Amino acid sequence: MKWSNVRWILAREVRDQLRDRRTLFMITVLPLLLYPLLGTVFFQIVQFQRRQTTRVLVVGAASLQEVEGIPELFSGRRFAPRWFSMPARAEQLEVRFWEPGGRRLDMRAEARRAVLAGRCDVAVCFAPDFAQRLGRFRRQIKADWEVPSPDIFYSTASEKSQVGFVRVHEVLQRWKDEIGRKNLEAAGLPPKVASPFELATADVAESTGRRGAAFWSKILPVLLLVWAMTGAFYPAVDLCAGEKERGTLETLLASPAERSEIVLGKLATIMLFSMVTAVLNLASMGVTGWLLLGRMDPFGAPPPLAALWLAIASVPVSGLFSALCLALAAFARSTKEGQYYLVPLLLVTMPLVILPMAPGVEVTLGNSLIPVTGVVLILRALLEGNYLEALRFLAPVVVVTLVCCTLAVRWAIEQFNSETVLFRGGERLDVALWVRHLLADRRPTPTVAAAVSCGVVILVLKFFVSFAIPAPGSSEQFAVLCGVTQLAVIAAPVLLMTAMLTTSPRQTLLLRSSGLRGLVAAVALAFFLQPAVHGVRGAVMRLYPLSEEIERSLQAMVGQLPLWQIVLLVALMPAVCEELAFRGFILSGLRHLGHKWRAIIYSALFFGLSHALLQQSILATLLGVLLGYVVVQTGSLWPGVALHGVHNILVVAAGMLLPGWLERWPVLGWAIVRVDQHGVVFQWPVVLLSTLLAAWVVLWFHRLPYPRSPEEARRETILRAAQVDG
Repeated sequence: MKWSNVRWILAREVRDQLRDRRTLFMITVLPLLLYPLLGTVFFQIVQFQRRQTTRVLVVGAASLQEVEGIPELFSGRRFAPRWFSMPARAEQLEVRFWEPGGRRLDMRAEARRAVLAGRCDVAVCFAPDFAQRLGRFRRQIKADWEVPSPDIFYSTASEKSQVGFVRVHEVLQRWKDEIGRKNLEAAGLPPKVASPFELATADVAESTGRRGAAFWSKILPVLLLVWAMTGAFYPAVDLCAGEKERGTLETLLASPAERSEIVLGKLATIMLFSMVTAVLNLASMGVTGWLLLGRMDPFGAPPPLAALWLAIASVPVSGLFSALCLALAAFARSTKEGQYYLVPLLLVTMPLVILPMAPGVEVTLGNSLIPVTGVVLILRALLEGNYLEALRFLAPVVVVTLVCCTLAVRWAIEQFNSETVLFRGGERLDVALWVRHLLADRRPTPTVAAAVSCGVVILVLKFFVSFAIPAPGSSEQFAVLCGVTQLAVIAAPVLLMTAMLTTSPRQTLLLRSSGLRGLVAAVALAFFLQPAVHGVRGAVMRLYPLSEEIERSLQAMVGQLPLWQIVLLVALMPAVCEELAFRGFILSGLRHLGHKWRAIIYSALFFGLSHALLQQSILATLLGVLLGYVVVQTGSLWPGVALHGVHNILVVAAGMLLPGWLERWPVLGWAIVRVDQHGVVFQWPVVLLSTLLAAWVVLWFHRLPYPRSPEEARRETILRAAQVDG
């Protein structure tokens, strides 16, 4: 690789981008004007906004004036100003009185109808004998006297009604407290008996200069990520899809520069514009916030070191998003198509950005291993001044971010190395013609699109079924849910798509024989892997612990079923249905990608996402990689079914039978295995020996001559030819 070529491409692309006035406006001018204009408009709206008056219907208020000693609640057609924290707010509640004759039930019904019909926003209903019983309670304070509570009617379907409820509730609460003080005085007790002291508060962040840092720590990292992605996306589309439309990409590809050098030059250009966009937006936001919100109590100015931490974080964040945007833009046929990819990228990224903003989410080792989320959490800790906490988890965040950047760059380079990706034609999609072609021109195995569609259908069905069927509260409901999930959600779509979209179900689902040795090796591998599997499970449970409520509900549902039913529902049925889906139909279709390991990993990801709990998804993804490798090497689904089924049976047996065995034979505890709060833990000599045996079995599978798909054979031929030419 020649870095001079990379610098030449960087200079060329930067020069072309700077010639575009729209790019300059979006990157430099818009950020400097956007936030000051938004702040000005916001304060103008607040200044001239007319406060809406809440209409309050009061039923049965006439009796309040008949009893002496009750504080005056109303002043004319308003609540008395004394009951408001700011007396001027009394004008916000417009009171209308109504005194019907009849029972209290009729009064309540009329008040409810008035709110539902929109004749008022809030209705307050006093019982006909409210004042008399309150006066009797005051004269003879007894524990058995009961005063009827005033009823407040409002509607959550109306925002104005909800705001009015808050205001009326605050007024009545202060009025009730005043009545309590009057009752104490009537009983000869000082009012301080009910409230002997006041709470004194002090914000210790005032002295550190980090007042309101919690607010900025949630806003600034999100803005950094959003603007880094936005600033990378549009230059990437112009540098790839735009060059395809202008016809200049072919000239660049014909130059002496290698494809990797072209990618790095374009990547550096996109990173530069991404960082400039993010920094200018954050600077404009920071200055605007310092001027407008710096003196407001809940907010305060941004932390002094925010600029430093955000500038440092902008480098890896811009690198990650620039590589992703470059790969997506290289895949696009036109600028218009490239712009469509922004929304899917946002949909994938925003949950990782918003997750750290949820209450209770803190920097932990498990959270720091989540891409993008770890960066946001580290920035939150730094902006809030928790430097030691950020330093503890800085290393895993850096490693994960660098790995993601490396994978994204490699993906972008592969996109540029593929002529079919760079120069694929732009065809129109006719849905009817596509469906006819799909059904008429069937092949022995599904296409990549059919495999991905099958995985998406399973995930969507599982999502809706999880909400359509209530959470199981008994063992019978748990059994029904397991059966519906495996048969209707997983097996049924696979069998239906196999019959409709392929000509050879046997070849699609890999139902050919693997021989006795393959089955025996799969069963042996399931036994040898158990110590390592339980060790990985314990590590995952430490990183992402289950809540006690979920653990209790799972134990209650499973513990009441007989052992044979648990084995059938949790071990054998998933082994058959899930293998048919993920190592059968989906893996067969994904192998047309031409890369064995990609097909294995993608099918394992679908397998992991099909599980409800995060901990199950992680473990299932790792197991899915091994299952896919065994199925590919043997060319048969049956070793995968055997490995999956025996593995599930052993996990169930370890959870249900092992504690009893340890009580009966305590020698097993110190020699082989023990049970702690995170599950089964094998002694390290057992783990080491079993892992070596499992590696030996995997090596046996590796030596098997596996059947390749036509795309895999073609790719291997091209790689061998390239090595010979090199």
